[in-house]
Amino acid sequence: MMAWLSYSRLYAVIEWVWRRLMSIWRFSTTVFLRGSALAIGWRRDQGSRHDPELCQRGPEEKTLEGGGLPSVEVEDSDCEGQREAEAEQRAEPEPPRELQTCGEEEEEDFDSEEYRVETTDELYCDYDSTWETEEQQGGVGQPRTTRRPASHEKFNRFQNAARDMQNYRHGYPSIPQRWKTPITDDKPNLNFYLGLKPSQPDGVYIKNFHDDWFGEYDTLEYVHTYIQWLFPLEEPGMNYEASTLTKEEVKEFVKNSTAKDNLLKSYKLMLDFYGIKLCDETTGEVERSPNWRKRFHNLNSHTHNNLRITRILKCQGILGFPHYQAPLVRFFLKETLVHGELPRVRESVLNYFVFAVLDRRQRRSLLKFAYMNYDQRDEFVWCPKKIQMAWLKQLVSEPQNIMDGVLESAQ
Repeated sequence: MMAWLSYSRLYAVIEWVWRRLMSIWRFSTTVFLRGSALAIGWRRDQGSRHDPELCQRGPEEKTLEGGGLPSVEVEDSDCEGQREAEAEQRAEPEPPRELQTCGEEEEEDFDSEEYRVETTDELYCDYDSTWETEEQQGGVGQPRTTRRPASHEKFNRFQNAARDMQNYRHGYPSIPQRWKTPITDDKPNLNFYLGLKPSQPDGVYIKNFHDDWFGEYDTLEYVHTYIQWLFPLEEPGMNYEASTLTKEEVKEFVKNSTAKDNLLKSYKLMLDFYGIKLCDETTGEVERSPNWRKRFHNLNSHTHNNLRITRILKCQGILGFPHYQAPLVRFFLKETLVHGELPRVRESVLNYFVFAVLDRRQRRSLLKFAYMNYDQRDEFVWCPKKIQMAWLKQLVSEPQNIMDGVLESAQ
């Protein structure tokens, strides 16, 4: 009994000390971030050439960076298996203002001088055109001379992924000749989607996929020869009996209502497999399905599905559903960064999913949302440092957001 009493008192003391230390840490963080914001503002008041005024606007940008064809899915296995600590899922009645916007809803002057990035920025990525203006864009896939940052494993993985995703967004100009399908009258992918031929080697027609495979989760998980037929791209996948998509097929596909209707059904099939449902066919908004817990467990346990989702996003961009990309990516950003779900999907969301979105302004908004909700912002490598500092200034203008950890999301 005496030992138990001694332990109980000691535990109470330890708990009191721990609470005091946490209070001191929060106070120190707030003071530091406020100081950073003041320092940034002071440099701008002095007329710094590196931080021009917000009111200056750059040239107009095109909505899409090319409606062309995608590149190869080559996600790093290290990225897929990286362990990420799960953040606690919190709930607040009134989420911070920054977290209520993500995607095209957010009106921000991304074209202002505030968002002009120099190639000397510490986290400038050679292959990411997200922050470039039209006059800055050079040859696709041609690295520029930059000041390289200190060795950073996350940044290196991001830059490797960015090379692939930029090729996709710009029409895949460097596709190897051996991957190109000769021009013929036969259009296997289009004919499959019109119900005129079955997939190979499974011999399944598109209608049978939609009617017989829906909800067959084990089949969808362990069969690896159907995803290339349901979401064709211009590069080969694991099924060498699937034909790569041709430009002629793309042109005919996007004009064919039957093909597009069937592609939408294929999308719903895979969303259900991942524990997601399409709640608005016009906007592409998605939400959790009733069985999301079991499906999330499967998605988090079988990381090859990250490759499949990347393929789905790319396919949407070229076969008539580019407006579906941002809502799906926003969903995964909330699940991974805000709710702490799917830790083994998180790196793929940031390295691949975000950068599959063709609309540059939507990518920028998605990246801002990701930064505001990232648990360790000093390790955020997916946009240049200058832009991160601008977002940090906005963040610290509302101290209450910092005290709450800026982890909550609009429900």
